[in-house]
Amino acid sequence: MNQSIRVKISGVGHYLPDYVLTNAELEKIVDTSDEWIVTRTGIKERRILKDPDKATSYMASRAAKEVLQQTGTDPKDIDAILVATVTPDYLFPATACIVQQEIGATNAYGYDIEAACSGFLFALTTGSSLIESGRAKKVLVIGADKMSSIIDMSDRTTSILFGDGAGAVLLEKSTDDTGIIDFIQRSSGENNEALIMLAGGSRHPASTETVSNKMHVISQEGKTVFKMATMGMADVAAEIMERNGLTGEDVEWLVPHQANLRIIDATANRMGISREKVMINIDRYGNTTAATIPLCLYDWKDKLKKGDNLILAAFGGGFTWGSVYVKWSL
Repeated sequence: MNQSIRVKISGVGHYLPDYVLTNAELEKIVDTSDEWIVTRTGIKERRILKDPDKATSYMASRAAKEVLQQTGTDPKDIDAILVATVTPDYLFPATACIVQQEIGATNAYGYDIEAACSGFLFALTTGSSLIESGRAKKVLVIGADKMSSIIDMSDRTTSILFGDGAGAVLLEKSTDDTGIIDFIQRSSGENNEALIMLAGGSRHPASTETVSNKMHVISQEGKTVFKMATMGMADVAAEIMERNGLTGEDVEWLVPHQANLRIIDATANRMGISREKVMINIDRYGNTTAATIPLCLYDWKDKLKKGDNLILAAFGGGFTWGSVYVKWSL
């Protein structure tokens, strides 16, 4: 990273659908129970965008508008819009283009980034690089997913996990030593089918067969994903701390991807920090994929202090994983 120019998060916005899907409701749909779900995942409820006419861009645009209003930013001053998502409105045009039109960012260009649950972190560092290079001054980074659109509600291994939502941050040049300090990003396609949506791309285009075989929804090998995610998130979070000379006492907050409470706890333990210093909202929102980390930042924004050391960590399909060290600027 170009440390002569540091990039800060200057504001955070969010959007969550009104409809709350509880574990009690899921008990009526699939063979599961509140106790089983909470014990294994930590999830009690999740938000669902019920309106069939509203898609990921709807949530992303509202999160973006909130951060623009919060920071007093004219949409016309935005240079670039990066939307991290695995549930774009369409394969093309990019959801970022729809957001650009919706929020009136007429001078911005935009594109989508697809790295599953690591998408927001990958988009965050990409946006930071645009500013470091001098190619942009203000970048909107949005994590948004309508996971309910690619879930088989009869599959109890996945239907209990996911929710819908969006979070957005505004990136700008920092005027002090706060901001994005360092990042580590990794990927491996070795177990690419352990977490996958088999159809809808060029390998298996939509057909009567793909629809009847439920190939347009998430397919997951739970044990493989759990094992890899636990190791991946914990390793990369510990690695970035070591690389920057940080101990558990130096870190004010762990901001983890909200996939599973046991994975979050394993990451915190590896970092040597207590759960009191971990942002956790999986119990209320479930796994919102690319939206989990910015939603955490939004929920905790009033507790964060300028100069706080934050470690952001995620793991997602691909596999992709990474960590970002941020010194909070607000």
